[in-house]
Amino acid sequence: MAQAKYTRIDGRKSSSNFCSTATIIVFVALCLVGVWMLTSSSVSPVENSDLPVETQKSDAKDEVKDPSASSGKQFEDSTGDLPDDATNVGSKESSSQEETRNDNPPTEREDKTTEISGEGGKSDDWTDEEPGNEEKKKVEGNEDARINDEDAKTNADDAKTNDEDAKTNDEDAKTNGADAKASGASGQQELSTVNTKTDAVDSELVVGENPSDTSKQDKGDESSNEKKDDKEQTSSDALISAAQSELLNETSTQTGSWSTQAAESQNEKKAQAPSGSDEQGGHSWKLCGTTAGPDFIPCLDNVFAIRHLRTTKHYEHRERHCPEEPPTCLVPLPEGYRRPIEWPTSRERIWYNNVPHTKLVEIKGHQNWVKVSGEYLTFPGGGTQFKHGALHYIEFIENVSLSSSLSISHLYDQGLQMLQKHGIEFSWGKSSRVVLDVGCGVASFGGFLFEKDVLTMSFAPKDEHEAQVQFALERGIPAISAVMGTQRLPFPGIVFDVVHCARCRVPWHIEGGKLLLELNRVLRPGGYFVWSATPVYQKLQEDVEIWKAMSQLTKSMCWELIAKEKDRVNGVGVAVFRKPISNECYEQRSNSDPPMCEQSDDRNAVWYDFIQPNILTSEMNVPLQSCMHSIPGSDLERGSHWPDQWPARIGKPPYWMTSSQVGVYGKAAPEDFTSDYEHWKRVVSQSYLKGIGISWSSVRNVMDMRAIYGGFAAALRDLNIWVMNVVAIDSADTLPIIYERGLFGIYHDWCESFNTYPRSYDLLHADHLFSKIKSKCSFMGLVAETDRILRPEGKLIVRDKVEIITELESLLRSMKWEIRMTYSKDTEGLLCAQKTMWRPTETENLTYANA
Repeated sequence: MAQAKYTRIDGRKSSSNFCSTATIIVFVALCLVGVWMLTSSSVSPVENSDLPVETQKSDAKDEVKDPSASSGKQFEDSTGDLPDDATNVGSKESSSQEETRNDNPPTEREDKTTEISGEGGKSDDWTDEEPGNEEKKKVEGNEDARINDEDAKTNADDAKTNDEDAKTNDEDAKTNGADAKASGASGQQELSTVNTKTDAVDSELVVGENPSDTSKQDKGDESSNEKKDDKEQTSSDALISAAQSELLNETSTQTGSWSTQAAESQNEKKAQAPSGSDEQGGHSWKLCGTTAGPDFIPCLDNVFAIRHLRTTKHYEHRERHCPEEPPTCLVPLPEGYRRPIEWPTSRERIWYNNVPHTKLVEIKGHQNWVKVSGEYLTFPGGGTQFKHGALHYIEFIENVSLSSSLSISHLYDQGLQMLQKHGIEFSWGKSSRVVLDVGCGVASFGGFLFEKDVLTMSFAPKDEHEAQVQFALERGIPAISAVMGTQRLPFPGIVFDVVHCARCRVPWHIEGGKLLLELNRVLRPGGYFVWSATPVYQKLQEDVEIWKAMSQLTKSMCWELIAKEKDRVNGVGVAVFRKPISNECYEQRSNSDPPMCEQSDDRNAVWYDFIQPNILTSEMNVPLQSCMHSIPGSDLERGSHWPDQWPARIGKPPYWMTSSQVGVYGKAAPEDFTSDYEHWKRVVSQSYLKGIGISWSSVRNVMDMRAIYGGFAAALRDLNIWVMNVVAIDSADTLPIIYERGLFGIYHDWCESFNTYPRSYDLLHADHLFSKIKSKCSFMGLVAETDRILRPEGKLIVRDKVEIITELESLLRSMKWEIRMTYSKDTEGLLCAQKTMWRPTETENLTYANA
């Protein structure tokens, strides 16, 4: 009986165990289905696609997570241009947000920053698999265990069975978790995008959105914005999707109402067949084997071309002679090269090993140009005409010009309105903002003009004055290698407020004044020519004759001598001439010599020119013309008014930009200008300055390799840096606009090398440049040129198409560059990389560059 009794009990127990086990299995299965449904809902709904990924949270996760870890921080200190994970490098808040950001499994391509590293070599790998997911699985597992424990208390005999079931379920959960992790790994990519809206919101972000452009955001933005602190920015700019405001849709750019430099020169450079662009990370880099070695400038060190010149009488051997194909090798470093000294200390001293040249020390040391002091080259701030310092010389020029310019009676006769209209007052850093320094030497004049808030474009040839421009750039002073020879300077007409020459060794008076007429082309009406040379103050026969010739020439050009005085401290004299502000003098000349230029002669055309029918050579820029262009007369014509005083001029559309003109981005020109400026201010302040791991205190020399309106440079104006704005010859000719706002720049064709020494710049910025070049000429040539002009440890920021970013990243890695960050959205991408000290060991002999 006992046995029967126990048999019946065991029968009931077996039935009960079966039901209990089935119930638990069904319950666990439902839990797993629920978890799967929650995790599979990560695809953002269309109406919320404008929100950052981290704001699209599920309610289920909010129940598990600490609300403080996910709310209240999502929009705090919003960068507007990069997501939080890309901007808060290495911070605790970033770590906290990283745990709460990705409850949902990653989609196949996701809008994420994939690599980012801060300063000092620290780096973080940002992946799609988040610790928060594992924690959630753990919580769910604990909940299952708790249920099983309660069942065990109710029926102790079921404990063993339930434990076995729980173990099985845990194994299933682990399997599912592994599957989810594998799915996440397969979806993770270094350059990834997410499907978001491509409506008018994106198209308006071409030049940066006005607040009104972004006010029609989804209600999700509004509800999230309520969680922000009252002191945080509440404008809609802060709520723009990170990717949308960061990446430009370059496809909509156009020339607008402005011609291109190629069209202005009535030609376009012969397109070169693409070469080397298919070579990827497997490319075998070599050192450039040249006579110039670490100082190699391809278009100035073409020994083969120089040897075959018919004449060098007009400094043809100092002009550009580019090879047929740009080099694709890397320039070696000087032995002992080290990171440059930072500004402003660099103005006074640099590392000797970085520019190991002493010829200028030998021939100019007594004039306080440069001296050797141990491991340094020091710069006392002197020059041939200012041995006792540039600052005194600069103030002397201003005092002489101010006292003299206001004493010219006929200017008063034209009335105060005319004086104000044409900026008669000579005032450094206000009316006189952008200066051209001819034959600059080591550029101490321009270096000390920074103290007066003046921007100086200094240039000198690569000649027997060894490395003078290289010294300037190493000091952190703007300069390029160029010469007054047979070709126009690479600047538009009537853009410089002041042109300066201190013993610049240019024979202005010869050959009908052709070289001085080139200065007349680039000097704005009412602008000043400051000349400090021995003919101004010495009485030797040669000097007297030169002064007489200069006096006659400047009078025939209607330049007025407003001052001629001698500086007792430096013992030198200065003559200040002023260009006319109207055509009245030209019309009253009895002798039309020099003649007026033909109307077909575009004062802005400077680049390539035909020298034979249907033959285009890269050795010939537009030749100098022995003529003068008329002064603009219409009130809406550029050059008819003096720009506003600095700094007001930087943010205002020039008076000659009208609403009837179409801007580069398709809007009315003034609106286009303003939108572009607002966009770059937002990108710089909310992304570049704090989101990509750049220590801006170590940045001094910057180049915008494809400037439009100069908005990038304008947005950086509060930093202690200068920006060389480069306008491509086949882009809209917006360089005059850049000068009008108190900045400077140069025309260039990136199918060729730039006229600067290696290791000239701390930061290069390329906005959709590489894709333009890839369809035009040598992609590999531009990559090698980028490496040439960027300093070791310098940064490169590239905004371009995703496929270009991918290819470029591979090539940079092959040169051992550090990829600091990559980021993409749809078809647009962003890359930030840092050059290293690495150089290849193999050498490629460039026969054209060897003596």
